Amino acid sequence: MALQGVRVLEMAGLAPAPLCGLILADFGARVVRVDRSPSTLLSPDTVGRGKRSIALNLKQPQGAATLRRMAQRSDVLVDPFRPGAMEKLGLGPDILLRDNPRLIYARLTGFGQSGKYVRLAGHDINYLAVSGVLSKLGRKNENPHAPINLLADFAGGGVMCAMGIIMALYERTKSGKGQVIDVSMVEGVAYLSSFLWKSQKVGLWKRPRGENLLDSGAPFYETYETLDGKFMAVGALEPHFYEQFIRGLGLDLQKLPPQMSSSDWAEMKKIFVDVFRKKSQAEWSFQFEK
Repeated sequence: MALQGVRVLEMAGLAPAPLCGLILADFGARVVRVDRSPSTLLSPDTVGRGKRSIALNLKQPQGAATLRRMAQRSDVLVDPFRPGAMEKLGLGPDILLRDNPRLIYARLTGFGQSGKYVRLAGHDINYLAVSGVLSKLGRKNENPHAPINLLADFAGGGVMCAMGIIMALYERTKSGKGQVIDVSMVEGVAYLSSFLWKSQKVGLWKRPRGENLLDSGAPFYETYETLDGKFMAVGALEPHFYEQFIRGLGLDLQKLPPQMSSSDWAEMKKIFVDVFRKKSQAEWSFQFEK
């Protein structure tokens, strides 16, 4: 396993930090989750696979001292608390890196360590909104729509934090020194959306929300309800796949507007809606698997 021998302390928190710890554990790291009290050890942790756990009351000197000793023997510490919380406990990066100069101290927050939102609480939908990404998600004539909490919490937070840790571990092989990683979910999800913003210059996202190629605007990149109330997902972007899609629907390509005629997309979508409602999901699956 790539991370075998790497020792990680994961301060117990909500979704993003546990996912980060899970990724590290899945690739061989020895992850110890530090809970606040014994009762939390019994609570379900859906991303606790491969981790050990310990309960420490960090507000008590004995608990803080125990964590400090554990950090001296660790490679990584994941801090999911608001800025300043670990400093109040005497466990900030200045102290722990002085004890262990090789420690990777990963700070995972919503808004980062500075700025006007630094003291505010937030959730995935708030981070998406501040990043600007939320404004691009959703259908035409509807409110912006957050895709559960996958983008900011898990991708912009947990995955980006794990990637930062791995890069810091690699850098340590050259410098021999640890470092502080500052992972902001707002900045993380903004970075992940680089394709979206850059694509505006080439026309992929130049139209309003819900009218573009990949945001439900195109009738050939969409979901359709079937006769039995289930759905089919269509992703027929390339011309040859689009032709196969049209043949599968039993339609005549020559009688339809050109695939990329965006002014005809709304009418084409109505046609596809009516066709998909004529068969069940199983029937359509069989049709397109032939």
